[in-house]
Amino acid sequence: MSERTVVARIGRPHGLHGEVTVQLHTDEPERRLEVGAVLETEAAPGTGVPRTLTVRSTRVHRGIWLVGFEGVPDRTGAEGLRGTRLVLDVDAPVVADDDEDTFAEGDLVGLAVHDPSGVRVGEVVRLVLGSSQDRLAVRLDDGREGEVPFVAALVPEVDVAGGRVVVDAPDGLFDLEA
Repeated sequence: MSERTVVARIGRPHGLHGEVTVQLHTDEPERRLEVGAVLETEAAPGTGVPRTLTVRSTRVHRGIWLVGFEGVPDRTGAEGLRGTRLVLDVDAPVVADDDEDTFAEGDLVGLAVHDPSGVRVGEVVRLVLGSSQDRLAVRLDDGREGEVPFVAALVPEVDVAGGRVVVDAPDGLFDLEA
């Protein structure tokens, strides 16, 4: 089975004509979400979301990407897509990705977590996709688990080749999960 990566996650409907907001997980939305692109979907069983969606339209409104799909003509249909992940086969040939700030979950899970001084504090156990931002789920060496917003201010360094990530978590962040 090939590895798949999330291109975007569908959010709430926008307007009356079947458009949805999307949370992007790609640095190439113009290419990945171009009109006519066919994307595989990952949705909860029984939701009725088709296995693939074809992009009908894209536009940016106030900094938010809006996407319309063929076969989704109205707000009701768009609401049924909420939470669906749009994915692509990692093994499929694509143009080289020059953005070093895009990571697949498989690249992150298992990385050692270090604090800014270089001390190992734990390990990444999963990537949690959120509606406003993603989070790294971290299991600390003392057994506690917590989530760190996956933003440059808190995760200033990701070294997949080196097997490590630096997390500059504010004091008490992991205590909140207790």
